Amino acid sequence: MNNTLNTLRPRSRVLILGLGLAALSLAHADSGRMLPRDMPAAYTAECASCHTAYPPGMLPARSWQRIMTGLDKHYGTDASLDSATVKQLGSWLQANAGTYKRVAEEPPQDRITRSAWFERKHREIEPAVWRHASVKSAANCAACHTGADKGDYDDDNLRFPAGLDARYRRAWND
Repeated sequence: MNNTLNTLRPRSRVLILGLGLAALSLAHADSGRMLPRDMPAAYTAECASCHTAYPPGMLPARSWQRIMTGLDKHYGTDASLDSATVKQLGSWLQANAGTYKRVAEEPPQDRITRSAWFERKHREIEPAVWRHASVKSAANCAACHTGADKGDYDDDNLRFPAGLDARYRRAWND
């Protein structure tokens, strides 16, 4: 491949390298692992003040649309926002929603924790872990994922929840 690149004109080489870098960045952006850099301040102020600032790539666009149009009954809470903020956040969530295979299917009740990929990744976690005082629920990503506040859910950065009985540790060692 190096020889092929060397035979191309400089402009063509730059174009090919640029396309390759763009493809890599799109693959990373669509991995659902990181929060997009253009995250609106309102997302942190409004959404992350109550729960983890979930990366938009964790749900498909239709799920985010339903969530944003049902904020008055947001999982048992009135999370209503002014129309300008709803429009801003809704547009951002739509633009950054998951489009890759693992989130193509809309999970029951638009819950990330009910999605097939979430359940598959957490299949070793026993129900008692989710109910433990230091965890509280499957939606509390930060209980185990040290980078959840930045949208980083890498398995290499897990911590065993405080106060949890050691017999549950095997799920963290796979």
